[in-house]
Amino acid sequence: MKTISYKGKLGDQGIDTIPLHTIKGKIGYKIIKFQTMPVTPGNATQESVMKIYSVRQTSADATVDFTDATLLAAALYKQEANASQTAQGNEIIFDNEMFNQDIYITHFDAATGESMNYYIELEQMALSDLEATMATLKDIRAIES
Repeated sequence: MKTISYKGKLGDQGIDTIPLHTIKGKIGYKIIKFQTMPVTPGNATQESVMKIYSVRQTSADATVDFTDATLLAAALYKQEANASQTAQGNEIIFDNEMFNQDIYITHFDAATGESMNYYIELEQMALSDLEATMATLKDIRAIES
């Protein structure tokens, strides 16, 4: 199995596309690592939510709904700018789901509109014709619903 990684930076309410699709869809991926880090750690109060979706997103928000079948991963980062505050956290949850199409990352900072860095590692695997068809059909169904 091959591992590939992507990194980037999103401003408040930003959306990035990670292009993974192929013509035949015979390469599958699973998220094996998803990390976030503020652009200016400790500099400002920040309550950032980053999410990874299997379908294109038109807006970014702070709502995390684990019943959404298109949500592949979610990360919450919280920090206080005040040095006397020690409560900081970074919670990350991702699904062990295989996909073969592009993924979309959103960022929303509910506090002060700060930017956020992300790092994603994906496990890459070859798919049979049946697996590729099933993964593509699953994505089509998610888009339609």
